[in-house]
Amino acid sequence: MDPSKSPSAPPAGWNAGEKAGMDQPPPYQDYSAGYNPAPGYPNQTGYPQGQPYGAPYQAQGQGPYPGQPAVTVQPTIYVAAGPLAQPLPDYLGYSIFTMLCCCLPLGVAALVFSVNTREANVSGNRPQAERSSRMARILNNTALGIGIVFIVLYLVLYITVIAVSH
Repeated sequence: MDPSKSPSAPPAGWNAGEKAGMDQPPPYQDYSAGYNPAPGYPNQTGYPQGQPYGAPYQAQGQGPYPGQPAVTVQPTIYVAAGPLAQPLPDYLGYSIFTMLCCCLPLGVAALVFSVNTREANVSGNRPQAERSSRMARILNNTALGIGIVFIVLYLVLYITVIAVSH
């Protein structure tokens, strides 16, 4: 590979001797030397005068501009909710029964809502627990109704087939 053809190669008319005086960076200049704050503003050193390093900051009663009140920032408070004092019913046993004995798809859905109710009870989320408990009860009742209808239809058909065959 030809180094003169690489994308980072210097242009064709570039003279390496031009850069000889630019090897050292410019000297450091202290721009804060001789800085005087505008009239009416105190000297800003980072800490109020007379404030020892590491001591808590004491508000001076004045904001960033003269005559403006200081803004007090409140600390953030985290509230962790505990379990509900009166947990809602989760219908877990009912859900397992309807899943195994009545209607499998609705029983599985009811089981999911039962577990969600249990988790909401533990985390203290009452509105979520109420919604999940109500939905688990509705699905369980529906699954039980479908299961009873199928059992009754099966018995009626079974009895009629036996009566016709004899």
